Amino acid sequence: MLRLGGRGLLLGLAVAAAAVMAARLMGWWGPRAGFRLFIPEELSRYRGGPGDPGLYLALLGRVYDVSSGRRHYEPGSHYSGFAGISEAAHAFPSAGASRSPPARGRDASRAFVTGDYSEAGLVDDISDLSSSEMLTLQHWLSFYEKNYICVGRVIGRFYGEDGLPTPALTQVEATITRGLEANELELQEKQTFPPCNAEWSSARGSRLWCSQKSGGVSRDWIGVPRKLYKPGAKEPRCVCVRTTGPPSDQMPDNPPHRNRGDLDHPNLAEYTGCPPLAITCSFPL
Repeated sequence: MLRLGGRGLLLGLAVAAAAVMAARLMGWWGPRAGFRLFIPEELSRYRGGPGDPGLYLALLGRVYDVSSGRRHYEPGSHYSGFAGISEAAHAFPSAGASRSPPARGRDASRAFVTGDYSEAGLVDDISDLSSSEMLTLQHWLSFYEKNYICVGRVIGRFYGEDGLPTPALTQVEATITRGLEANELELQEKQTFPPCNAEWSSARGSRLWCSQKSGGVSRDWIGVPRKLYKPGAKEPRCVCVRTTGPPSDQMPDNPPHRNRGDLDHPNLAEYTGCPPLAITCSFPL
């Protein structure tokens, strides 16, 4: 990725940002007085149907009162599978289906990522999800924290009978934190090396070029196209590289720079047949 100095600086920023979010997550998941503890079977009473005491939804072991969003979660609605019972046949009945076994409450965290509303998909097992998929769950958790009231926790995969996080939830937090760090690094790298504009046509071939807004990154410089090689990537990608001033990763105590911007970064390479300082590279067929 970036050279040691710059990477260390960006990593420090990423870790700091992730630490803030981790503290926020621990605030959500840590001990709180007055929280009700549910056993899974209890949640089956909170489907929002006639005579039910409420409409609750569980995510990562936290139970939210989603009554204010009833039209989204009540029986027969699109997201009814996330609230109440665990058997998908109850949430999404099919014509001619036989009567299902007794309902059981559930935390359907996995389905928030996969979109699998089948009985097999409406579960809380997220152990094989990637960091980016865990971040999707974190975004959903932020949504429910902002829009609904958390009324308790479910005893099971994520919380023990004492109401404290289980090792499984601690692992979720660690994975989310790593994902946040990776996202922050990617954002910082995109500011340093914005993606090129690109186009291709059967008549003219391909063209790569830079502008002050290429890659969706607004800046006061244009840059020139370069190949950026990243460890683990199968192919390099085109980025716009600043051509003047100090390197982005130069520290205050470094020796005077050569006024070449980031052109000398070791992970960059020029495009064959394109002038080194051209802002546009064309490759005819």
